[in-house]
Amino acid sequence: MRSEVAAEMGERALRTALDTGVYRQIWRGVLVHAADLLDPRARAAAALLAVGQPAVLSGVTALALHGLTAAESTDVHVLVPATRSGRSKPGLVVHRGDYHPSDVVELDGLQVLALDLALADFLCDGDKRAAFASLDQALACLSASDGEALCAGIAGRIAQRQDRRGTNRALMLTSLATGRADSPPESFFRLILVEAGFPVPEAQYEIFTVDGRRLYVLDMAWPQLRIAFEYDGYAAHEERKEYDAVRDQRLAGRGWIVIRAAAADLADPSRVIREVRDAFAKRSS
Repeated sequence: MRSEVAAEMGERALRTALDTGVYRQIWRGVLVHAADLLDPRARAAAALLAVGQPAVLSGVTALALHGLTAAESTDVHVLVPATRSGRSKPGLVVHRGDYHPSDVVELDGLQVLALDLALADFLCDGDKRAAFASLDQALACLSASDGEALCAGIAGRIAQRQDRRGTNRALMLTSLATGRADSPPESFFRLILVEAGFPVPEAQYEIFTVDGRRLYVLDMAWPQLRIAFEYDGYAAHEERKEYDAVRDQRLAGRGWIVIRAAAADLADPSRVIREVRDAFAKRSS
């Protein structure tokens, strides 16, 4: 808080530090060292100071503090009890709602909503793609049994929600997540394909040689139809175009149709949807 910094270094020195940009006042009475402005934990701690207690970090901020990066926001989200006052400010979003002390965990000294509750809330009312990718990220870090426990916990949180809006969507997304996507865009495309009406593809489908050696791992596939979907969103793919072309030829020799998508297709997936639909039509003819 400003008063504490002033007491430690003196008002005159503090004003100099503010004038020279060493410290920044991001919300009234709350200072952050300029070097920490981009540190999400520093901004989260500052938000809790600005709002005052009781309060807990929620939404995208909670997910980020749990290590999930699929959902991004420069705003800090804070949940306060419904009976508390407090307004949102630029860069600080204040939500009101009831929560129990058991719903809160401490991460790096910060009060944060538990992972299953933060995910349940975001799956219900957050950006659909980001929410789905966040759950995929969370599952990727867990064993199969722990992943099942997380999904069960999320389903329980959803069932307890008084606001039923978005709950059906959240349950659908939870059932669709596998934790096997290599990146958030792969999760995005999995959701796009299912919403376009295609059967749920298998994630990270492995192709083996006749002697049992793993030959390829496909991002997504419909193995019964031998249709593969590959995401080429990373810069590394620019350096392996020739390799990918040879790989696609070898897969074609094994009877596979390969559809490739790039980052630009996320904004307008019509091309890849059309190519997948054409591949399904070809296999069905």
